[in-house]
Amino acid sequence: MAHPLYGASGPLRSREGLFARPAASSDEIQLRIDPMHGDLDEEISGLYGKVRQLKGVAQEIQSEAKFQNDFITQLQMTLTAAQAGVKNNMRRLNKSVIQKGSNHVFHVILFALFCFFIVYFWSKISRR
Repeated sequence: MAHPLYGASGPLRSREGLFARPAASSDEIQLRIDPMHGDLDEEISGLYGKVRQLKGVAQEIQSEAKFQNDFITQLQMTLTAAQAGVKNNMRRLNKSVIQKGSNHVFHVILFALFCFFIVYFWSKISRR
């Protein structure tokens, strides 16, 4: 029976340039790197550069997230202050309407009727 690391023609070679060699014990495997595919250092350097680039992107995302979080916090504080101001002004307006009575409503109704009669008479005169 053939050993799993060996074929009929000798040791199996991987496409990465690694060879399986027989070891002293049958449970051990020794690997050696083929000099034709010795550009592993370049591959590692390239991967290191990509990792550094990803780290920079992650740091930029983190700083943008902090900036946006601070902006949202400031916006919430501004909206809370504006809401308090509107609530205060509505309370004042309600007090003013209650104190002065409903004379304002009466005046608005009279003004609307006056405008209606002016438009009505003007349309009657323009038809002739």
